[in-house]
Amino acid sequence: MTNYHLTFCHLYGNLLNTYGDNGNLLLLNYYAKKLGITIDTEIISVFEDFDETKYDFVFFGGGQDYEQKIVSEDIQTKKDAITRYIENDGVMLAICGGFQLLGEYYIGAHGEKIEGISALPHYTLSQDNNRFIGDIEIYNKEFDETYYGFENHNGMTFLGEGEKPLGEVVKGYGNNGKDKTEGVIYKNVIGSYFHGPLLAKNKQLALRLLNMAMKTKYEKTFKLKELN
Repeated sequence: MTNYHLTFCHLYGNLLNTYGDNGNLLLLNYYAKKLGITIDTEIISVFEDFDETKYDFVFFGGGQDYEQKIVSEDIQTKKDAITRYIENDGVMLAICGGFQLLGEYYIGAHGEKIEGISALPHYTLSQDNNRFIGDIEIYNKEFDETYYGFENHNGMTFLGEGEKPLGEVVKGYGNNGKDKTEGVIYKNVIGSYFHGPLLAKNKQLALRLLNMAMKTKYEKTFKLKELN
């Protein structure tokens, strides 16, 4: 018997679904069911309003350049609502292109500057004829957790004021191949370049996200039971 309910939003889930990142939602649903939490998920895409008061968790994935360009234009109409959601401690997981679009801007494959929504203060540059590809391992000192995954990105992201990395790179390239950071944590937002998907190999992070959503909706002292 379920005791709790969460409402998820999958931002542009019909467009940004190239790299298997939808698997993150499958994992969250799987763990939630084991913990007695029911989840309803709604896709919000182009020409649709984002109601920041409606959702307990938002997932924002990545995609090909063509689809990301469409999203980058439409998301400007949702900019204020998404920013309010984040600043009001809304829980979000953003992967690759979603991670980039939350920031100030990113440079596309052909050198064009594509505006983000500046909800977070990072920015992303482009590499010439190179990509960061391969297995990656990072360590989060605050949580004392190690995360494993796979990265495949051309972008080089540099974090801004008030942002912390999801972890320090132990193996691989991370955000930019220079400063040993990977991903971002800002309030209740987690961003990463991990594909494959991120949560498949990192149960502790999946449970952390569920716990954050439950605490935000129900009470600050809420704590999920252990899941074996």
